[in-house]
Formats: sequence, structure tokens, C-alpha cells
Amino acid sequence: MKYLFTSESVSEGHPDKVCDRISDAVVDLYLSRDNAARTAIETMATTNRIIIAGETSCSAYVSQTEIEETVRNAVREIGYDQKGFSWQTVNIENLLHHQSCDIALGVDHDGAGDQGIMFGYAKKEQGFESACMPLAIYLANRILKDLADARHKGEIKGIEPDAKSQVTVIYEDGKPTGIAKVVLSTQHSDKLSQEDVREIAKKYIARNLPDGWLPEDKDILINPTGRFVIGGPDGDTGLTGRKIIVDNYGGYAPHGGGAFSGKDATKVDRSAAYILRYLAKNVVTAGLADECLLQLSYAIGIAEPLSFYINCNHTARVDEQKILKILREMTDLTPKGIINRLQLRRPIYTPTAAYGHFGRTPRSNGSFSWEKTDLAKELASCF
Repeated sequence: MKYLFTSESVSEGHPDKVCDRISDAVVDLYLSRDNAARTAIETMATTNRIIIAGETSCSAYVSQTEIEETVRNAVREIGYDQKGFSWQTVNIENLLHHQSCDIALGVDHDGAGDQGIMFGYAKKEQGFESACMPLAIYLANRILKDLADARHKGEIKGIEPDAKSQVTVIYEDGKPTGIAKVVLSTQHSDKLSQEDVREIAKKYIARNLPDGWLPEDKDILINPTGRFVIGGPDGDTGLTGRKIIVDNYGGYAPHGGGAFSGKDATKVDRSAAYILRYLAKNVVTAGLADECLLQLSYAIGIAEPLSFYINCNHTARVDEQKILKILREMTDLTPKGIINRLQLRRPIYTPTAAYGHFGRTPRSNGSFSWEKTDLAKELASCF
């Protein structure tokens, strides 16, 4: 059977991702002062204006000036210094307030910060087995990350921060065999022609696809509408948490509906999704299955999950329910247990705000700890 599957990604300069970056930078600011700080930060960005709102709880004092500096630095690091949106002149309105005592009551007793369902997923894709990610979203993220890195290093001129990518993978008998279409829209200086933009963009598409998988020119769509000079929050209003499918598995696996950015790890929308990715990736790395989907559910104020589900889509080499039982025995799935296992009370979240929370490389500072495969050997030994 042959079919196509498409996923999209957006760059750090996309209006929604600007907001995710700001929200996570403020989370990291609070955690750098108090590793037990709690945050639920929402950001909106539009032409020359940023509004941050939400709840915080922190034993240390964090000043308005420090918050504003953090917001400006986030915008500067992305690369926005344009007439309609500049880190230097943007108007910042801070509406943060203290966390609700009703929410704090449950979390103070190590309960979940909210009710909800969360999913984690991993899949071996031929040629990209170590990433354990669906290929379309993995490649879409990689193209944009490479383009942004080149922009930051000064390797390319005239390419601006706002960009989108979309990759359509060809599957035959469940295995990826090629790329049908690639779309890349990138903001650019008005000094660049569309031919210039196409030449630059095609280079970064080509070097991030497997050898021989670059589609024909007619199937590579670069800035399909033509000119893309006005971009970022000056061109479109951004909000935190609007790119949850981009953040996850590109639509290839279910999503519970909760955003990640702006939230500390007592919010199971974030922490439970991270532990489920960790467990699913270790199941696949251990060779117990080629694909693994896990789900947890929680109730606010209750520490233990209400349910735990597994589906290996007929790829399991051992009994699925035994895998689930062993995972439950090996892992404390309370919010406190997840936080301790993955060491989530650290200021590690800013790098997660763009190019996906999953399929990344664990960093020395603790970012992407959920991508480690240190449980795989122990899991394999149980069978």
C-alpha cells in the first residue's frame, strides 16, 4: 500500500513561536531564582506590542525590569529589529499575577496541576532509527533549524526570522521511500528577488533530505504567494500554545490538547508528555516494538495517574500489557516522580520553544532529558 503523509513546522520567528519563546524564557527566569517556582505564562505579540499574562508563584523576588529584559532578549535573540517589531522599541505590557490558591492547594500536596490526557510516541523510521520520530515532522523541523542557524551565523544574508516548512513523505508498505513535496515560505529582505530566495531555500532543503530524495523543481514550492517581506508579529498576531502539533509529532500521533510553553513541570500537560515520550522512545530503542504510543490521564490535585495505555500498532515483539506493567513498576508517574526522573526543576525550557520538543539531542544543561535512552537496556533485560 502506498500513501502520503504531510507535516508542517514553523520557525522561531513565526508569531506564535515568538510567544512560545518569550513564555519559556520567563519560565526559565523564575526557575533560575527558585527551582520550585510555578508558572503559567501566556504571551501575545502584534505590531510593536507584547502582552504577557498568567500566574506565577516564586519564593524569590523577580522584578518587572528583569521580566521586561528577559522578553526583549528573547526577541533580540530571535533576530527581530524591524520597524514594525524590534526588541529595542517594542511596547511590553506585563499582566502577570500570583498563582490561584485553589490551584496551589492541590499542587502543594504533589498533585497534578490540572486534569487532562497526555500522549507520548516513538517510531523507528528507516534511515532515521535513532531519532525515533515520524519522518515528515522530523525533516520539516530540521530544514528550518538549519536555515535559522545559518542566519544567526551570518552564512546567509537577507533571510529574516519568520518561516514555515512542510514536508510530504511517500510511504510504501509502511516504510518511507521518498519525498513527494516540500514547501518553504521564508520572510526576506526586500532587496532579495524571489530567484535569490529560491536559491537559498533550496540549498537548505536539499542538505537536510536523504540522498536522492530531493523532489523535482516543480514539487519544491518556495514562497508560493511570492513576496514575503512583512512577517513575524508585525504581519500576524501571535499567541502562546497555538502550535501544539508542530511541538509534538506533526499530526502522526494523537495529542492531548494541552500546550507546553509557559508552564512549569507541575503542569502535567508538559511533564507527563515528556515522560511518555521518554518511555515510548526507550521501548522502541530496547527493541520491544518498532512503534509505541502511550497515554496517561490525571485529575487536578491527585498525584497518581487515573489511567495508563499502550498501543504498539502490531509491531510489539512481546506482550504489550507486560510492557505497560513493567513501565509502571519502573517509573513513578506522579508529577513529583516525573520531575525527579527527568530533573525538570531547572531553567531548561527556552531551547524547546522552536523546532519541536521531541526528536532533539539531550544537552549538557539538562534540556531534552526526555530524549535519553538510558532505560532501554534495563527494559530489554526484563524480557
